[in-house]
Amino acid sequence: MFTNTTASGRRGLRRLSTGIALALGVGALLASCKQEAPSADGAPPPAATPAQPEAATPQAPAEAVSAEVAALSAEQLREAASKAYQESRLYAPGGDNAMEYYLALRDKQPADAGVSSALVDLLPMTVIATEQSRDRGDFAEARRLLALIEKTDSAYPAVERLKTTIASAETEAARRAAQEQLTAEQEAQRQQQLERERQEQQRLAQEQAARDLAAQQQQASQEAARQEAARQEAARQEAARQEAARQEAARQEAASQAAANRPAASASDLRAISTPAPRYPPDALRAGTAGEVQLEFTVAVDGSVSSARVVRADPPRTFDREALNAVRRWRFEPVPAPVTTRRTINFSPSQ
Repeated sequence: MFTNTTASGRRGLRRLSTGIALALGVGALLASCKQEAPSADGAPPPAATPAQPEAATPQAPAEAVSAEVAALSAEQLREAASKAYQESRLYAPGGDNAMEYYLALRDKQPADAGVSSALVDLLPMTVIATEQSRDRGDFAEARRLLALIEKTDSAYPAVERLKTTIASAETEAARRAAQEQLTAEQEAQRQQQLERERQEQQRLAQEQAARDLAAQQQQASQEAARQEAARQEAARQEAARQEAARQEAARQEAASQAAANRPAASASDLRAISTPAPRYPPDALRAGTAGEVQLEFTVAVDGSVSSARVVRADPPRTFDREALNAVRRWRFEPVPAPVTTRRTINFSPSQ
């Protein structure tokens, strides 16, 4: 279904090597003829200068997206890109990799932010793969990968550097090929080795890149799960708070209703069980001071005393504390409802 550009790159490099060999052969033949022909003045001809290897002819830019890939529909491209991504075919092989599918999909749907994000994520590892292809002399693959990078972002900082270094590397490779005069069999063996190295290197690089991306996605998923758990816990606490408030309101309503249904009670309903006398203040006793304290207090339904306070004291502040301490210890028979009453406690040294 898809065309692999590596095979055409190998044929181009073989044609380039053959052309350079032919040029060197013609140059050597011409030099030999000049040596055999005497000059017009009978002097021996000058020594022939060894032919210098020509610079490699610049290659046409590789096609970033094959015609077969570009012909697919948007849904087919999205499915193929997802599958290639999951199978670690991020930028290779040519014609069947995630980057080509995403580029073709971006051409059809330029506003798709997810596609643009995926391409941005794939750019750094594609630059590394391009440099590796260049360094091992696989220039057809390097140009194919460079075309992917340039189509993704023509202003990407590495584009011009890669163009220059690939061209320089091709020129140097051509020079070495001319010097070594590689045979067709040696070149075929070298290309086969390059292909094996490229496939293995790309496989390892893509697997590592896929692991890194999976780790990033897992970390993002864990963070999202943590935030969701925190949100659910906050919602649970809020629901518990609301339920507690509802129960408290119901309890208060029930208490109010029960209080409303209880018969009213009065001071005449109070039946004392225990009314211990207050302690006489020692200073007042030595001075022979007498007096009284009027107290107001509330008898709860269980007969205990609460909310005691001094209403009137004569003399002031002499017997207040002891009177309050005493009345708080008083106990009455249970009453149907709280009763507020007043009692006067007398203090006399003669008692």
